[in-house]
Order: sequence, then C-alpha cells, then structure tokens
Amino acid sequence: MLPGIVSAGLAFTLWGIFPLYLKLLHSVPPLEILSHRVVWSVVFLSLVLLWRRQWGWVTSVRTNPRISLTFIASAAALGANWVIYIWAVNADRIIDASLGYFITPLFNVLFGLLIGERLNAIQWICVALAASGVGWLTITAGHLPWIGLLLAISFSLYGLLRKTASLGALEGLAVETLAMLPLAAVFLLLPSSGSSHAFISGPLTLSLLLIAAGPVTAIPLLMFSFGARRIPLSIVGLLQYIGPSIQLLLGIWLYHEPFGHERLTGFVLIWSALALFSAQGIWLAWRTGKPSPSGTG
Repeated sequence: MLPGIVSAGLAFTLWGIFPLYLKLLHSVPPLEILSHRVVWSVVFLSLVLLWRRQWGWVTSVRTNPRISLTFIASAAALGANWVIYIWAVNADRIIDASLGYFITPLFNVLFGLLIGERLNAIQWICVALAASGVGWLTITAGHLPWIGLLLAISFSLYGLLRKTASLGALEGLAVETLAMLPLAAVFLLLPSSGSSHAFISGPLTLSLLLIAAGPVTAIPLLMFSFGARRIPLSIVGLLQYIGPSIQLLLGIWLYHEPFGHERLTGFVLIWSALALFSAQGIWLAWRTGKPSPSGTG
C-alpha cells in the first residue's frame, strides 16, 4: 500500500505546485497556454502509448460512437476547467482556484444524484455547511465565488462523464486531448486567432516551458493512476486535499493574495464540511470494507 500512497500523494503535490509553473508563463494568454498544453500532451501521451504498445483501445473508440461522444463531452468539461484555472492563476486568484478543488468532492456527491445515488443525513449536513461557507464568501465579497464554483462544477461534470467511460486514465486523456487538438491547432496557427505566437517569437526558455506542458500534464496523472489502483478510495479522498491546500498556501504566503478574517470564516465552514465528509467516508470504509464516496471518481 505504501508505494500507492507515495505515488498518489506525489501526484496531488505536483498538482498543488502547478501554479509555480503557470506563473512562469504569465506573459502568454490563457487560451494559448491551453492550446500548447493540449498539443504537447498529445505528443507526450503518444510517445508513452507507443513505448507501452498500448493501442487496443483505439478500435473501441473508432467503432463505438457512444464512447467517442462521451469523451468529446468530457474533453469539453476538461478544457473549460483547464482554461479557467490557467486564467485564475495568472490573474492572481490562486486562493479562489483552491476553493474550487476543496469543494469538488461535495459537488461530486451532488452530481451523483443525477445518476441515482442518494445522500445520507451526514452528507446533506456537509453540503449545507459548504453551502453556508460559499454563501458567507458571497455576502462578504459582494459576489459569488464564481471561479471556485466553475472549477468545481466543470471538474465534477468531468468526473461524472469519466465514470461512464470504459477507458483507463492514460487512454482517456489521450482521447480527450486528441478531441481538443483541432481547435488548439487552429488557435495556434491562425494569424488572427488572438494567439501571441510566443512559441515562435519568444525566447527559447519560454518555448521549452510550453513544450513541458505535455509531461507536466501527463506525469502526475500517471502517478495518480498507479497509486489509486493500490490504495482504498477513502485514502485517495484524504490525499486529494493536498493539492488545494498547497495552492492556498502559495496564494497566501508566496503571492500575497488577500485572505482576511471574512474569507477565513467561509473557508473554515467549508473545511468543517470536508472534515465531516472525510471522517464519515473513512468510518464507512472501515465498517463495510467498501470504498469511500469521498474518492475523486
């Protein structure tokens, strides 16, 4: 179990420090970063699949329209999540982005209602606590924490779609990035698309950073996939808070984003909901020996 915990923990840690990488690309527009992330992910994932000789899934995607449509939809949700997150980081809204990934597990539960899952009393209390936190943040800021909400909704929708897909994490991401590739290529190649063409006109270091978007995207996913198969989902559910916790600390201490008592109060309500949610998941997993609902899906 230890290798699984270490691998999954490192994956969430890498996702947590992802803002450090994005800040190096602050001069590049978000859609351009997204497009390079798609292009170089396709290149990197193709090399990994070629090395592993893992191509059996291609036939099922090509011959089954339902699989293809599901992954087109999940690609749209993932692309929306990526571009919102990229924009948030480079707009100095890392704390708002971290909120989205803190509340994603609770949105996963709510989205589960769409496929016939039921919430027990404790889960409803958790949702109510988190909603109170979001409500408090809305009142004190004068507007909805829309960055966090959009990130949570898009990623939860992505998770819901991937629950119904038959491909593994690596193959699924390959299909999703391939689905996004035509739009990414058009954006990067058309002169009037709004791209700054930083890959060509910028310094070599910037070009290398854009190429690195491929492995930066895929390596944590591979580590997570390796780890998640070897540990209970109840542990995954706890480890997943590593990422937004690191993002929150980066936003406060490294980038000095505002985090006064009003915002702290809202986050405490949300953290209380997550603590109760995770505790119930661990207790249920211990009592029944079944996976906790607090996993990432």
